[in-house]
Amino acid sequence: MALALDLALREPPARLHPVVWIGNAISVLDRWLPQSSNRKALVSGSFMALCLPLIAGGLAWLAMVGLQEIGPLAYLLGGAILLKTTFAVKGLAQAANATSTAMESKQLDDARDSLQSLVSRDAQALAPALVAAAAVESVAENTTDSYIGPWLAFAILGLPGAFAYRAVNTLDSMVGYRGRYEYFGKASAKIDDLVNLIPARISAFLILLAGFALGLSVKRGWSVMAKARRITASPNAGWTIGAMSGLLGVTLEKPDQYRIGDDNREPEASDIGQSIRVAYVVAVFGAFLGLSILYLRGVLFG
Repeated sequence: MALALDLALREPPARLHPVVWIGNAISVLDRWLPQSSNRKALVSGSFMALCLPLIAGGLAWLAMVGLQEIGPLAYLLGGAILLKTTFAVKGLAQAANATSTAMESKQLDDARDSLQSLVSRDAQALAPALVAAAAVESVAENTTDSYIGPWLAFAILGLPGAFAYRAVNTLDSMVGYRGRYEYFGKASAKIDDLVNLIPARISAFLILLAGFALGLSVKRGWSVMAKARRITASPNAGWTIGAMSGLLGVTLEKPDQYRIGDDNREPEASDIGQSIRVAYVVAVFGAFLGLSILYLRGVLFG
């Protein structure tokens, strides 16, 4: 039901979106927690990285207890609505499609601006091939963050697991990078890496499976993935980006960071569209995987 809601409806307004609330909480903690020294920043950042996902999961559990008290229909509908806020299949596709459409219309500045909803890098000076690469990379990497990760967390730990996962991922996206957050965001980045170790690899194999279903070169996808998994700074990003690079036969580069699929051609706007099609098929396989885990959990634990 949550997946149907995601595909049929828009995202809830920001003021009603639980993930926005998590982001607001991170912003408040960023201002309140002590960061006057590297040690204090590390300690307070670690406290936030551990407590916020637990709080998010706990509140989700309380919400489901309350809905259960109201009745089965409220529990089912309310749970589906809450679960829908932890992932985005259509939203990821729409964001990438905006970049593709702008590039096809030769509106490079608009394409660069549209990347703000996909990547954190500065896109204003990127050449067309690098704009396309950034969009394709984001689609590939976000198959993990946007839906496979939260679905696996839900299948194993229920709605509290999905909300805890989304809190971990939001922490990493807001403070898990170098510079000002070198110490304050270190725990958030490391926990996100740890939590995504298995989901990212599952996502990469689902990308290859989707490529097979779409008639793309799985052999090339596997080959590039095997090399790319050690190229990126993240222990997880190279798996999905490499798989997508090989399937599409394109070079995916983040300047001064990595260059994946050296022997392939430069990406174009049409490759963004192809990556979106792959991502949708990944979502189909991921949904079946999540349902299978739920079924096995029910068989084993009742």
